[in-house]
Parts: sequence; C-alpha cells; structure tokens
Amino acid sequence: MKKALIIGVSGQDGAYIARLLLQKGYEVHGTSRDHENSSFRNLVTLGIRDRVSLHSVSSGDFRSVLTVLQAVQPDEIYNLGGQTSVGLSFSYPVETFESISVGTINILECIRLLKYPVKFYNAGSSEVFGNSSVPANEGNRFEPRSPYATAKAAAHHAVANYREAYGLFAATGILFNHESPLRPQRFVTRKIVSAAVRIAAGSRERLKLGNLDIHRDWGWAPEYVDATWRILQQPDPGDFVIATGAMHSLREFAEKAFSQLGLVAAEHVDSDPALLRPTDIAHSVGDPGKAQRVLGWRAAVDFDSLIGRLIRAEQENLAAK
Repeated sequence: MKKALIIGVSGQDGAYIARLLLQKGYEVHGTSRDHENSSFRNLVTLGIRDRVSLHSVSSGDFRSVLTVLQAVQPDEIYNLGGQTSVGLSFSYPVETFESISVGTINILECIRLLKYPVKFYNAGSSEVFGNSSVPANEGNRFEPRSPYATAKAAAHHAVANYREAYGLFAATGILFNHESPLRPQRFVTRKIVSAAVRIAAGSRERLKLGNLDIHRDWGWAPEYVDATWRILQQPDPGDFVIATGAMHSLREFAEKAFSQLGLVAAEHVDSDPALLRPTDIAHSVGDPGKAQRVLGWRAAVDFDSLIGRLIRAEQENLAAK
C-alpha cells in the first residue's frame, strides 16, 4: 500500500486528491496548521474525514515539516499548502510569499536531507504566466502580476532547481483555474453562482463584481486532481500545464450562470470599482498538449457543464439550510 502525504489537505484540491488516492488504495495522511481545531469541512463533505490520518504542520516551520516526514515516510507528497487567494495576496504579500515559497523549499530540503525515495508534487499556478492571450505552455516566460503569482513562480523555480541539482523526483503542475462546490465563498466563481441561485430563489440582492472583462481558462477541479496524480506516476519528473485550452470572460461566466436559472445577468449584476485589483490579468488560457501526450489526460467537462454542476450543488446547499 502506497502512502501519500497531502500538505494542505483541507482545501479544495487537497480534499479531492485525498478522495482520489483513497479510491486507488493509498494510505492517506494530510496536514493543516492545527488539525485538532480545524473542521476539515471539505473532507466531511466528501465523506472521507475519518479515513485520512491528520497532522499539524506549518510548512513555513522547517522542524514541523521534518517531523511529519519522519513520522509518515510517504511515497508521494502533494504540496498544496500556502495562501491560495490572488486577491488576498495584495493585502498580505509577505505572508503569501513565505507560506508558498519558503514552505516549498522547506519540504524540498527535508526530502534532500532525509534521502527518502519520495515523489514530490508542487501545486503551481497559471498566474505565473501573467497575460496569455494565446495558450501558454511549459516553455512560456513567467510574468507574474501579483504577490501570489510571484510566490508561485519562486516555488516553481525552487522545485526545478532541486530536481536538477539533487536528482529529486520533483514536479510542478501548472494548473489553470479549476472550480468546484468546495471553493470558498471568496472565490469569484462561487460568489457568482451562490448569488445567482439565491436571486433565483427570491432574493432581491444585487451581485457586485470587479472587472467583468477578464478572460480565464476554467476547468472542473475533480478532473484536475487526476492529472496531478498522473504527474507522479511518470518514470521521470517534469512540469505540466493542466488546462482546458478554452477561454471565457467573467462576464460570460455570470451570463451563463444566470441564464441557466432563467435570469438575465445584466439585471442583477453591478461592476464595483472598489473590487478592482492593483494589477490584473486580462487573458489567461493554457495549452494542455503535453499533458495530453504524456499523461493521457484531457479535460472532459466543458464550460457550460461546469457552471451547471456548480449551480446544482449550490441549489442543494440552499435547500439543505
């Protein structure tokens, strides 16, 4: 039985990876900053809370990382820790950089020192590319436009450095936007769908959004974690762009969400200048060609189906309240 350690198991991707690995027969361990006081809501939602062995770890603390690696001795490590919001990174740039970049280096250094034959996956981000009006691939130049993206770029280069300098099996998945019902309310896709469902149910609120003209490559999170697992099953480590290859505007996302509920988005949505970021990415789309060729992975859930799945889950949540 393989053992996996998921750093940051309480988030969207951590929970879905945990479920996938359990389905594949892994012994799964997960970490959070304080596992005794965390609700692990996402693990509970997926019905796997009691099947994951939990540990308290701060990836920014070298000693705590070293301790959990010695205790678990995993075959695979999935590094999903750190601050996950682009918007929040402008308010907390130092904390964001330390939690992502320093945390990643701490894990890599522990692997190097312990000399475990472990496979390491690092959660990268499409944000590192900045504007990409044509599909970005693994060879594109990094042009980060936020503290979050800067931290992810630093972590990406650290992984490549440890792979080349020390021969570690260390790989990065450069994931473009991927959504699910497990997204926190602060993420714009969840914010749109939640408001649309409430308005369709009779709420008289208005939805306030920032820049409606940004374009993103949106996918379905449960599919994307399958790609992350496949990355660690390869004979050699490498970096992979995980994306759909299709781009849509935030305006279109809102219009589709409201339309599927029989509503017109323009009658319920306002653009609020207070929600604009200091810098933003106008266009972001990925080229998943390498993932298709090497991993045999291709996104199956299209844009309309993604929104429909999010709406149905939100309707179920509302009905359960």
